[in-house]
Amino acid sequence: MPPLLRTTAAWPLVLAWVMLAVVFPASLHGQATPEVAVESPSADATAASPSTGAPPSVPHTVPQGAVMRLAARPPMTPEQRASWVAQLRELYAEAPNLWPPAVVDSSVRPVELGLLPEVPHPSENPFSKEKVDLGRLLFFDPRLSGSGQLACASCHDPELGWGDGRSTSFGHARQPLRRNAPALLNVGLISPLFWDGRVATLEQQAMAVLLNPSEMRGEPAVIEQRLSDVPEYRERFRDVFGDDEITFAEVAQAVAAFERTIVGGRSRFDAFLKGRHDVLSDSAIIGLHLFRTQAGCMNCHHGPTFSDGKLHNLGLSYYGRKLEDLGGYHVTKTAADVGKFRTPSLRNVTATRPYMHNGLFPLAGVLTMYNAGMPTLRRKTEQVDDPLFPEKSPLLKPLGLNRQDLRDLEAFLTSLEEPPLRIRPPLPE
Repeated sequence: MPPLLRTTAAWPLVLAWVMLAVVFPASLHGQATPEVAVESPSADATAASPSTGAPPSVPHTVPQGAVMRLAARPPMTPEQRASWVAQLRELYAEAPNLWPPAVVDSSVRPVELGLLPEVPHPSENPFSKEKVDLGRLLFFDPRLSGSGQLACASCHDPELGWGDGRSTSFGHARQPLRRNAPALLNVGLISPLFWDGRVATLEQQAMAVLLNPSEMRGEPAVIEQRLSDVPEYRERFRDVFGDDEITFAEVAQAVAAFERTIVGGRSRFDAFLKGRHDVLSDSAIIGLHLFRTQAGCMNCHHGPTFSDGKLHNLGLSYYGRKLEDLGGYHVTKTAADVGKFRTPSLRNVTATRPYMHNGLFPLAGVLTMYNAGMPTLRRKTEQVDDPLFPEKSPLLKPLGLNRQDLRDLEAFLTSLEEPPLRIRPPLPE
C-alpha cells in the first residue's frame, strides 16, 4: 500500500478523488471538459473585492469564452492574507443587513444568515411543558418499536448531534437502511422533512418512522397497549390530552412537541452575530466571506437554518448503478425530481458526519466535490432516450478554489458547531 494511504487522514481526499475520477476522467488528466464559461478579469484586477469574494491580487475568473474545469486560483501571500482579514473583520463587524451582498445565481433569492427565530408550534398541536416532557419520554422509549429494541434516539442520539454517526442507520432486525439519518437539531424550523421531502410536519414524520416496516416497524394498536400498561404513561397522557385512552395520534403529537424543542443557537457563529467578533478565527472569517460569495454556498444554504428547504440534484443519484436512489421522484413520480434531495441544514454540521443522503462522504470530500462542480452524469448509449435520466442542478459550477480556501470554508463550518450535549435517557417508572 502506498505510504499516503496508510493514514486515515488521507482517505477523505482519496475518496473524493476517486469519485471525481469517475465523473471527470478527462479533466483529471489535463483535458478540457465542457463545464463553465466565465468572463476574464480586468487588466488591473488587483484590489480587494468583497462583493465577489476575490482577495487582493488573486484573480477569480478565467479568460472569456474558456470552457474548462477551473484551475485553483493562486494562494495569497501572508501579507495579502493579513490585509484581507483586516478588511473582512471591519466589513463583518456590521449588522448582517450591511454585509457585502451574497453572490448567488440570478434565480436565487437568498435570505441572509442570522440568529435562529423562535420555533412555532402549530395550533392543532399547541405547546405545553407537560406534553414536551411526555414526548421526551417517548423519544427514548423502545416500546414504540415493533421489536421493543429501537427508540427514536437510536438513530437520533443527542450525544451524536441528534444523528447516529453512521453512513446509514440500522433499522428493524438490524437491517441496514438506505439513507443517512438526518440530524434533528432545529427540525422545528425545517419543512419539508426526510431527504425526499415526503412529509410537511413533524407529526407526519413521527408516524411515518414508527410505522415504516424497515425502520421501527411499530403497530398503532400494539404501541397503544404497551403504553397503557405503564401507570405513569396513563397518568401523563390523561394530564396532557384529558382522556384516559392513549391513541397513536397523541403519541405522534407528543414526540413532535418534544422535537420542536431540540434547538441550537449556542455556536461560535451565533456569538459572533451577537457582537463577540473575536470568537471567529482569521480562517473562519475568510471562510464566512467565501461561503457568502465565491464559493456559492448561499445558492442553497442560506437563512438562519442554512437551508433553503428545497430539493436539488447534486449528481449523486448513482443512476443505473448499485447505490441508485431516485430521491424526490419516489414521492412525486415526476421526472424532473429524479435524484433530487432536500438541502440539509449546515448548523452543527461538523458534529454530524458523514454526509449526503447516503452518508458516503467526509467533509473534506464534500468540499472537494463542490469545488469541482459536483459529478456530472453522462448518458450511456442505452440512456439516450431515457426520460428519467437525472439532470444536475444548474446552480453547481466549478469554483476554482485553492486548498487554503477549502480549509477556510471548513473553519467557518466548524464555527457552526454546538457545544456537546449530554442527556441521560429518561424512562417512565
